[in-house]
Amino acid sequence: MLGLKLPTDPRWVNIVEKNIDEILTDHAYCEQKAASTAISLIVSFPEYTELTQEMIALSREEMGHFKMVHDRILARGKTLGRDRKDEYVVALLKFFPKGGSRTTQLIHRLLYAALIEARSCERFRLLSEQLQDKELAEFYHKLMVSEAGHYTMFLNFARKYGDRQEVDKKWDELLTYEASIMEDLGNKETVHG
Repeated sequence: MLGLKLPTDPRWVNIVEKNIDEILTDHAYCEQKAASTAISLIVSFPEYTELTQEMIALSREEMGHFKMVHDRILARGKTLGRDRKDEYVVALLKFFPKGGSRTTQLIHRLLYAALIEARSCERFRLLSEQLQDKELAEFYHKLMVSEAGHYTMFLNFARKYGDRQEVDKKWDELLTYEASIMEDLGNKETVHG
């Protein structure tokens, strides 16, 4: 369903299990960045009313997810650690050239967002199925369902605002590129890395 061309090695969950506090911190910041992305799309493309409406709702939802993860961190007797660079996103953002028309820029941002949500969904599925901590596994199952909806929403907006054939071609190329960067990732206790 997600279209990812290179699935995550299931052994990634073993790394996460040994570093739950680290993955929770990374996850909290991912949720915060997702909310920021939604707000950025509103600021950059306010003339797209339907997108703006959805991004208002998404920013609220993502901050709600941030709070849920933060609450889990606090319940474990920890505090939110410092943010760190997301190597996955940094590498991913190198795919499309900078510039182009406003529509092209919008499409590229929507495709990036769709792919980040798809990979998050795939990782959350693994966590929901394989974590020994059943409460945490259930938590990730609920988030997985939400991320799948976000992925399709972003992809559908890209297809709505761009030429469908061109968008699907770019999407496929981006998926291929993403698979190549995933070959070097999956060995850290981060949501994407």
